[in-house]
Amino acid sequence: MGLRTTISERQHRLGFELKQLREQAGLSAADAAQRIGMSRAQLSHIELGRTSILTERLLELCDTYGCTDKPYIDALVSLSEATGKGWWSAHKKHLGSGALNLAELEAQAASLRVHESLFIPGLFQTADYARAIFNSPKLGFENINEALKFRMERQHILTGKNPPSVHAVIHEAALHMRFGSAQVVREQLVRLIELARQPNVTIQVYPFSAQAYAALSGNFVHVIPHAPRLGTVVLDRATATDYLREPAQLVQYGTLFDRLAENALGPVDVSLAPDAHSVKDSLSLIQHLLYTL
Repeated sequence: MGLRTTISERQHRLGFELKQLREQAGLSAADAAQRIGMSRAQLSHIELGRTSILTERLLELCDTYGCTDKPYIDALVSLSEATGKGWWSAHKKHLGSGALNLAELEAQAASLRVHESLFIPGLFQTADYARAIFNSPKLGFENINEALKFRMERQHILTGKNPPSVHAVIHEAALHMRFGSAQVVREQLVRLIELARQPNVTIQVYPFSAQAYAALSGNFVHVIPHAPRLGTVVLDRATATDYLREPAQLVQYGTLFDRLAENALGPVDVSLAPDAHSVKDSLSLIQHLLYTL
């Protein structure tokens, strides 16, 4: 079997985890490969995500490395046996690997923790708001129709079977950004209120008056699968998408998101009685902005 020329984040992650296990066991690639009757080069290719590994061999490696965490091992097997095919496969010819990897990660997520400072998160965007962003000439988006279709399809995870919980902290600046007409912005803000009615969606606004954590964090998505140890922090930059996998990085961003949520206004909650909004909260701020449009 030839080596892969394109490696998905899922494939990178499996190799990363196997390398971590090997190093924690204090084994060199040559020693580990020899113990299960594999060449050093083959094991190196597996750890780099360049080639697949049979489930039997994967289990042998876990045993060799002394890994006994069954839920974790089962999650590694799932990574290995996954085909990588899903609704996003239809978009491979038109979109980059960053978008496709994110869609695959989201499809396997138990929860998503999102921070955005200048845009409404893609999972929450209306079609008109997203189109206005894609049409912004200086942002340089290509294949606008395909990108818009892809973004709208991504949102199906919010209402599908066993949807992930989604907790978003959105900086107040994003609510003031004018992508499209005042009517487009108004419909987008109303959409946030509607989404907050869903039991799996939590939306908080980070006000200008709060601590500077939001300015220091940048935008990120913390994707947490059913095996949290395999969580990923996705940093979407102008020139590339970065994936943070190290345990210390996951803890760092988990703590950072907790701080953002603690300093943000209370979540949008339309079920509260009017007098409960006497204290500033996210819903009150959104409603105020709607009034000014």
